[in-house]
Amino acid sequence: MAISAKQVQALREMTGVGMMECKKALVATDGDMDKAVEFLREKGLAAAQKKAGRVAAEGIAYAAVVDGTGVVVEVNAETDFVAKNEKFIEFVHGVAAAVAANKPADLDALMAAPYGNGRTVQEEQQEMVLVIGENIHVRRFTFFTEGVSVPYVHAGGKIGVLVNFETDLPAEKVETVGKDVAMQIAAMNPRFWDKSQVDQATLDEEKKIMLVQMENDPKMASKPEKVREGIVTGKLRKFYEENCLMQQEFVKDGSMSVEQYVAAAAKAAGGTITFKSAVRFEKGEGIEKKQENFAEEIAKQLKK
Repeated sequence: MAISAKQVQALREMTGVGMMECKKALVATDGDMDKAVEFLREKGLAAAQKKAGRVAAEGIAYAAVVDGTGVVVEVNAETDFVAKNEKFIEFVHGVAAAVAANKPADLDALMAAPYGNGRTVQEEQQEMVLVIGENIHVRRFTFFTEGVSVPYVHAGGKIGVLVNFETDLPAEKVETVGKDVAMQIAAMNPRFWDKSQVDQATLDEEKKIMLVQMENDPKMASKPEKVREGIVTGKLRKFYEENCLMQQEFVKDGSMSVEQYVAAAAKAAGGTITFKSAVRFEKGEGIEKKQENFAEEIAKQLKK
């Protein structure tokens, strides 16, 4: 019996289980939705589902280079204790390896990809939920296949950064530069990588704010328009220095910008290093954490 994408989607919405597992369940039960749900429960996925509604905002942001591919992933769990669990850490590393090996197009493709032990990433994730007893899920990933990538993991997985360079130097000669730039990204969290990426709409908005500020300042409002334009240009330079990575003051040496540091490092190494891109994942960013009264939570547990 042919199983439609609509049936698979419906089962996924009912159970929260991955697309491939839902399709397998529907094939095994000839498209019977109730039997498919039962099939998934019998496979042990029901236990995972009971936990699926709980907020998972902790976990690990992890970056690595695996077989020449730069990878950064975020895998979430419910508590920060799990981030120190060896099995969970192993799983995160395995997910990064699966990304490098399969180069999936999106999260669904990753979850359906081989984990490397005969199971898919989705199946291994469900296994982790059962073993660890918390809601665990792979949230996002990115990878670079070109150039030289340098990974950096801050504070045991609070932030994962992956920096990508185009260079004619061997990877080991770029590592220190990459780590320094990655640490800058972790600390400063710039809005843009370079001033060339700042769109016109953002510039127009900044200029508008600056002009309004000057109009509201009696001393500035009385100045000639040409002078005010010069002040705006200076303020925009300051905007670039605060918001664009390459124009930022280099944290390790305030006498130069990040751009100047990379250029100086390349010259010292006898080659070229061009910053191409980077990714910064901070665990739990954008996830709304559920706030509960601790005493109430204990009381709930005692009533069970």
